[in-house]
Amino acid sequence: MNKPKKLYYTVFVLILSLLTGLVTACGTQTQTTNSGAVKSTNVRVGFFPNITHSQALIGRANGSFQKAIGDSNKIEWKQFNAGPAEIEALFAGEVDIGYIGPGPAINGYTKSKGDIQIIAGATDAGAILVSRKDLPIKDVKELSGKKVAVPQFGNTQDLSLRNLLQINGLTDTTKGGTVEIRQADNPDIKTLLDKGEINAALVPEPWGSTLVKDINANVVLDYNQVWREGNYATAVIVVRTQFLKDHPDIVENFVKNHVELTDYINQHKDEAKQTVNAQITELTKKPLSKEILDAAFGRLTITNNPEKDSILDFVTLSVNTGFIKEKPDTKNLVNLEVLNKVLKEKGKSEIQ
Repeated sequence: MNKPKKLYYTVFVLILSLLTGLVTACGTQTQTTNSGAVKSTNVRVGFFPNITHSQALIGRANGSFQKAIGDSNKIEWKQFNAGPAEIEALFAGEVDIGYIGPGPAINGYTKSKGDIQIIAGATDAGAILVSRKDLPIKDVKELSGKKVAVPQFGNTQDLSLRNLLQINGLTDTTKGGTVEIRQADNPDIKTLLDKGEINAALVPEPWGSTLVKDINANVVLDYNQVWREGNYATAVIVVRTQFLKDHPDIVENFVKNHVELTDYINQHKDEAKQTVNAQITELTKKPLSKEILDAAFGRLTITNNPEKDSILDFVTLSVNTGFIKEKPDTKNLVNLEVLNKVLKEKGKSEIQ
């Protein structure tokens, strides 16, 4: 190679190296200001377009989470429709904080050996057991010989159903029992129930109220009869353990805003419901009627409390039903340190 070409090549390599460094710097989310380098973090937040994730929907709408974490950082909202997909995104580092059901959260914690932790609650209860309109069922024991649908195997509703069956001396057909449990998406459950292809379903809101209103499904067990008188987690907040270690201030400010949104929803329910419905409409193009919205909200509790005892019971159910092979060490599954710090600063009672 002659000297001019060698010089050009050297300059090219140098420029390429500088560009690579710039890209790497962007990847580590560092931005430069006139006063020097200031760290900027993209906070990827997972959520579902569902009323059980009301704090996420309202915080997304009014920008309060963005304000809470500071202008130098950026919220990126990541929408999901199934817990396993969100867990995989957490595993891949594509989501940092997520609103999710306790079932997938437990599975994620177990599979990753603690790389994901539950740091707050979001919603309790909000699920009902229904039967098709021409099949009134008065007792869970009557599910023997029936086909019952849940939105997803291993999720909150599925584990709740299996617990109900166990209490009433029943088991599913895969274990030699008499109750066939089917997995189907919530819209498909509506079709299957209406056509008589299944006999009953245990579903979350607003689908429970939708089945009652649209296809005249019978309520077998209401939200406070399914399990623990309604005092069980339906949606929680999880965080990647490494993200919590790297950005404790961001997580604390996120949780602080979550607590404030919880208070707002409970104190301004009508306004909150309208905002939630507007978000659902924007994200799914399917608004909820006022009747379904009111009925659904009446069946759930918006809360910060992750109901730790219920989560530990879910762990036991997951092991007993085979969704988890071995019971994990649950010492760090529910980490209340950040939440209790926020609650204490606000003069609220800490959660045990």
